[in-house]
Amino acid sequence: MAKQVPIVEYLALEPTPHLVAHQCTACGARFFDRRNACASCGSAAGFESVAVESDGVLRAFTIVSMAAPGIPVPFVAGVVDCGGTSVRANVINTEPDPEHVTLGMKVRLATQVIGTDGEGTEAIGFGFEPA
Repeated sequence: MAKQVPIVEYLALEPTPHLVAHQCTACGARFFDRRNACASCGSAAGFESVAVESDGVLRAFTIVSMAAPGIPVPFVAGVVDCGGTSVRANVINTEPDPEHVTLGMKVRLATQVIGTDGEGTEAIGFGFEPA
């Protein structure tokens, strides 16, 4: 099996693919990027790493029809509620049209190879697919 590396720091591939958020120890707000203080409550008490649910509900989406050169269109960009954690990601493995993508649809985390380097190492990205 080829070596795999996640494209973002908050995607964990083992034991099964899942997202990891930084949770404020004061108020419980979750963020995927590094923080010195909580943007929700202002506390600098600290953060702990927590696994994010891999199943979710599509709360908002748009079908993107124009993108930078080399980016295949159309694709679906969405916001998924994963047990109270909001995740921005593409909706993948489905047709990018309103007949196949709807508000409130149940989705689950999915990974995909988005590139391979000269040594065969695979870069792994994520999105959400219909559950």
